[in-house]
Amino acid sequence: MSGGDRSDSTNVNVLEIPTECDRVSQLKAYFLSTFNRNPKFIVRCSGRVNIIGEHVDYCGYPVLPMAIEQTILVAVAPSEDNLIHVKNIDPKYKPFKCNINTFTIDLDQSGGPEWYKYFLCGIKGILEYEKPSVIHGMMIVLSGNIPSASGLSSSSAIVSASVLCSAYLHNVPLVKQTLATISAECERYIGTQGGGMDQAIAYLAKQGCAQFIEWDPLRATSINLPANAVFVIANSLTEANKAANSDFNQRVVECRLACRILAKQMQLNWRQICRFADLQQALSYSLEEMETLAHTYLTQMAYSTADLLTIFEIEHDDFVENLLTANTRDAQIFKLKQRALHVLQESMRVHTFVTVARQQSEAAIQIMKQLMRKSHESLRTLYECSHPNLDKLVQLSDSLGIGARLTGAGWGGCIVALCDGIDESLHYIKCLSQTYYANHPQAKGRDIKELIFATSPQRGAEIYALVDTKNVID
Repeated sequence: MSGGDRSDSTNVNVLEIPTECDRVSQLKAYFLSTFNRNPKFIVRCSGRVNIIGEHVDYCGYPVLPMAIEQTILVAVAPSEDNLIHVKNIDPKYKPFKCNINTFTIDLDQSGGPEWYKYFLCGIKGILEYEKPSVIHGMMIVLSGNIPSASGLSSSSAIVSASVLCSAYLHNVPLVKQTLATISAECERYIGTQGGGMDQAIAYLAKQGCAQFIEWDPLRATSINLPANAVFVIANSLTEANKAANSDFNQRVVECRLACRILAKQMQLNWRQICRFADLQQALSYSLEEMETLAHTYLTQMAYSTADLLTIFEIEHDDFVENLLTANTRDAQIFKLKQRALHVLQESMRVHTFVTVARQQSEAAIQIMKQLMRKSHESLRTLYECSHPNLDKLVQLSDSLGIGARLTGAGWGGCIVALCDGIDESLHYIKCLSQTYYANHPQAKGRDIKELIFATSPQRGAEIYALVDTKNVID
């Protein structure tokens, strides 16, 4: 898809710090009291909300996210002791330190990774992919107001912020596309087989616009949304950590297996083709033709391991070692047709959504609302990654004439809702506050403005230099 403005700056901006907000002042004061010195720079990295295009990025298809106002702020200074000192302003997150030359990222099989391991991913990514000639220890303090496990990319924002911190400290070129790619790749150290959307929007976001993000090569096209469109994020108050169990990676594996079956049926090298977008390109098919292909050759509602060994004509050890991930090797049932149909139909919805947004017709918002409703229904029934609390929020939204869908990986987290104008968004927020949050036990004592809020597209990651301030890098 072409048209629209491409990201107009190749490199991340290094700026003088703007008028200090309370969070920045608190971060600097905490850093000074902890390390007895001032930070050298601060990195800002936003969370994101994906408007439409869920679970398609790792299949090679475009997505339409935007950066939100909630951010990760990281204060950094080099240390002279070869140690990484990682601290968080929030006392519920324990501090950590290790040697930058010898650290490893070990995954605990029970529960999700500790928060600091996401930061270590970013450091490891720069060290391994860029191989700086001189390596510095780091003093780090993090402040975040992106709700954790909410589907708003708090963990990926930490990884992306860490990559940017490490790159700047080690004089690595601050090329947005390169840093986004490294951020996506190094998050796999934590065990997540994602597709790169969260990291791409972290760097390529642009104020006032959603971003139509495509892959191979990574590129972002700014999409101006209808002037009256207001997006509201509502937290289901059900946490979902995609690195804490195999649900997310199970879906990735199912998509790869479905793609490989179709590639084998079309007499292609199925071991080399594991993404639907690559298969589509190899066949020169449209998305509609890909959907027909899935209906034709993915005939079972569920495939067993034995079924797949027969189809692929391979041994069990080959299947486990080469076609599964570490945390999906015990899986016995694979729902391939459902996953394939969701990915292909969702990709059609993304293209339709972008086309409608560009047309700016009077009916645009209503059409976009309907596309979001269809997206959620597909995620609920075909991809099976919703949650009863997410479904309840979407049903309440639908009763108010609002188009809503889960955003992020699913299994909890948030919904994103599209409202037609400020008045409708205010009414919507008031209604959900009364019908969903007023009697929700986990909402007690919480600021309602942190649970449901309107948001607008924000800019991508930036560095604020506090010492030896440099001009913007172009």
